[in-house]
Amino acid sequence: MPIVAKLDELGKPAWIALTILGFIAWWPIGLATLAFIIGSGRMNCWKGGGGMSRWQGTGSSQPGTWWQPSRSSGNRAFDEYREETLRRLEEEQREFRDFLGRLRTAKDKAEFDQFMAERRPRNGSSSSP
Repeated sequence: MPIVAKLDELGKPAWIALTILGFIAWWPIGLATLAFIIGSGRMNCWKGGGGMSRWQGTGSSQPGTWWQPSRSSGNRAFDEYREETLRRLEEEQREFRDFLGRLRTAKDKAEFDQFMAERRPRNGSSSSP
């Protein structure tokens, strides 16, 4: 098993420990490890868990928006088109997020059902003499 897969299996603390050890051993190793972790998204620093989503809904009147122009472009038709497009994209984003949630739930349920189906025959055979 490659070391990256093994560290991914151990989780974030293993990556943090490797980075610290890299800095202790020789600072360029620690810096390279830190760049790899951030660049690959292994810490989830900017992916959903604490990135742009934490700013969504701040500074605007509509929930879920993170960017709103502060002034008009001067063309009313374009401004209306832009507002409608942004509204549509935010709705699609919300629907997609809901879809991913349902997909994860279905996957988890399927895995659990498979686990229970595999477990039942074992329990039934061990109880009979």
